[in-house]
Amino acid sequence: MARLEFFFDCSSPWTYLAFVRIRDILERVPAEVSWRPILVGGVFNAVNREVYERRASPDPRKASYYEKDLQDWARLAGLSIGKPPVFPVRAVAAMRAVLAADEEGALQPFALAVFELYWGELKDVSRPEVLAEAAARAGLDAARLLARSEAPKIKERLRSNTDELIARGGFGSPTLFVNGGDMYFGNDRLPLVEAALARPSARREAD
Repeated sequence: MARLEFFFDCSSPWTYLAFVRIRDILERVPAEVSWRPILVGGVFNAVNREVYERRASPDPRKASYYEKDLQDWARLAGLSIGKPPVFPVRAVAAMRAVLAADEEGALQPFALAVFELYWGELKDVSRPEVLAEAAARAGLDAARLLARSEAPKIKERLRSNTDELIARGGFGSPTLFVNGGDMYFGNDRLPLVEAALARPSARREAD
């Protein structure tokens, strides 16, 4: 079975799309998956500060097409993606909580709830009451989850994941690796990810 690493931050709409769409791919091409929460702001600060310049001075033509492109992808995936009033959001609390949920075997349902609350319902996922709502949707004890998310071990895991992605050549979210060194960036690269996972050579390498 091939190996897939999925580095992600819930503050990206393109990551929301990829997080949902990768599930269908994994049904067609099973793989051993490692979900790797990161802070994409930390990645941008280290290696991709151009993002901030583009946000400060957007090209109106590109901005208009960006919105169309995002909504085209949302319709294709059957998702509702709006414009949160708080953007960019400070995602550190949310991503620490995702790691805490991972310890309880609930990373996927909790992260999906965070995506839905932020991009679908336009709620501020930096707020503890919103994260508590995500925990409830994932069947988790909110107070326990949020307390655990403040543990030094959780904070270090988030820093370590972020630093590792930078060291491996990543520059944003979502970033995916097939069998360690084969990197793909972005929701629109998922067909290439599926092809890479399905290649016999990739499965031999994983073995």
